[in-house]
Amino acid sequence: MSKQFFVTGTDTEIGKTTVTSSLVSAVAKMGHTCVGLKPIAAGQDFVDGAWVNDDVLRLSRVCEPAIGIHEICTYQFRTPCAPHIAADLESQVIEKDVVLKHIRSSVRLAEYSFVEGVGGFDIPLNPDWTTADLAADLQFPVILVVGMRLGCINHALLSVESIERRGLQLAGWVGNFVDPNFSFAKENLSTLSDRIKSPIIGTVPYMEEPLQDVDVSDFQLKQLLDC
Repeated sequence: MSKQFFVTGTDTEIGKTTVTSSLVSAVAKMGHTCVGLKPIAAGQDFVDGAWVNDDVLRLSRVCEPAIGIHEICTYQFRTPCAPHIAADLESQVIEKDVVLKHIRSSVRLAEYSFVEGVGGFDIPLNPDWTTADLAADLQFPVILVVGMRLGCINHALLSVESIERRGLQLAGWVGNFVDPNFSFAKENLSTLSDRIKSPIIGTVPYMEEPLQDVDVSDFQLKQLLDC
């Protein structure tokens, strides 16, 4: 029996890929097949003779079984900006049916799948479709990555409200300490724990080099996978 999750965040650049990649790696080490997908990605680097998004490349390195870039990502765009803008710059349109068909095909490749969104929870993908709509179409349990920095309480609670308003299950959330100078970090984490009904899966400490996987051995993985 397969199980899929949708990974979103309170903003862009708050560690969704770090959390997604780390979860995929950890679940695979538990003896399960597990893949990470990022169906829409904006911003590419030239790596080994090809243009590729760094987040997509990171996910490709931890999937078990190993799957191709084309199975991980439906749309990649060169410019690092909002996806609908990046698509427009390349005279493309992100098509809902194409994305959903691609995701539903790729998640069949493993027992567990983590599908990473782009930006925050509600980002335009085309004139009539957003990442929040994508999550609602998939109906996968949601994991919310909270960037622990000034303003995180408001961002997190509004994100949770938006997720729940669409009838989605918030499987849990992760507190990622992205600001090393964040005052009252523990107090903010405690406030969120009190106000978000869904469980906290774990926390990620501040990292000087954020583009690396983290040890999630103390995460509530069994509780997450059984939700």
